[in-house]
Amino acid sequence: MRDLIAVYAGSFDPVTLGHLDLIERAGNLFDQVIIAVGRHPTKKAFFSFQERIDLLTEVTKGFSNVRIDSFDGLLIQYCESIGARLIVRGLRAVTDFEYELQIAHANADMVPKIDTIFLPTRTQYGFVSASLVREIASHGGDVSHYAPKPVCEALKVKFGAVKAGA
Repeated sequence: MRDLIAVYAGSFDPVTLGHLDLIERAGNLFDQVIIAVGRHPTKKAFFSFQERIDLLTEVTKGFSNVRIDSFDGLLIQYCESIGARLIVRGLRAVTDFEYELQIAHANADMVPKIDTIFLPTRTQYGFVSASLVREIASHGGDVSHYAPKPVCEALKVKFGAVKAGA
């Protein structure tokens, strides 16, 4: 019997409780879940690539069937190269669905043997995004309801450094 490998990809800049909820739920559904952090040389991230990997590693250490990896280029090609059968995508709103469905169709056209599974966010995370977390944290707001503790601490350090350098 083969393992059913699912990939949950994103920038995770930073990882939120919404991301973590989807990771946990996917981990309960599939044999292996690979959290794939995309390397996008043209995209300016708040946290460095290594910081995002480190934060994800820290907040997922309790999940035995989850591992962190990275990829360059197209996600569908990465999935094919590691033998993944599924791509997991989270949906917060109808607008997410329209965008994600377009990507899922393109991926299915390129590699038909890999399916996309959509998981709706839990109600309490429906409005949470990494950009919202960064925005609140940038003004000294409490993001502990939206991000895991290591992320909250990293945001305080990062924004403290930004303010000190200003």
